[in-house]
Amino acid sequence: MGRIFVVELDGRSYRCKFCRTHLALPDDLVSRSFHCRRGKAYLFNNAIPFSRVNITVGALEERVMLSGMHTVADIFCCCCGQIVGWKYEAAHEKSQKYKEGKFVLERGRIVDEIDFSSEVYIDTRPSMSDGEDA
Repeated sequence: MGRIFVVELDGRSYRCKFCRTHLALPDDLVSRSFHCRRGKAYLFNNAIPFSRVNITVGALEERVMLSGMHTVADIFCCCCGQIVGWKYEAAHEKSQKYKEGKFVLERGRIVDEIDFSSEVYIDTRPSMSDGEDA
């Protein structure tokens, strides 16, 4: 297997929840009203830089989804290997053709950079207090 190169995106981005790898830019967001088996999901354009940044694409498969039959490929974070969503390759119903070539990221598997910018690190390791001698 080859070396993994991670691309850092400029500005605010959506990242892998598990390893914080950059996955998509807010400018490529098409819709926040998608749903998947595990909850909410976001639809993104097949736009550069997102088309292949920091993801690997799995094998094509036919999948029955809430909106009908689609040919899709799961997408994975290139760093930690976690599944983060899927790519629509083909829609079998005319009303769903707009999804072709677009990506869906599952909301429970990504974080908005703003979501964790305010996280606080709490050191839980035992340490000596001021009153203890070394």
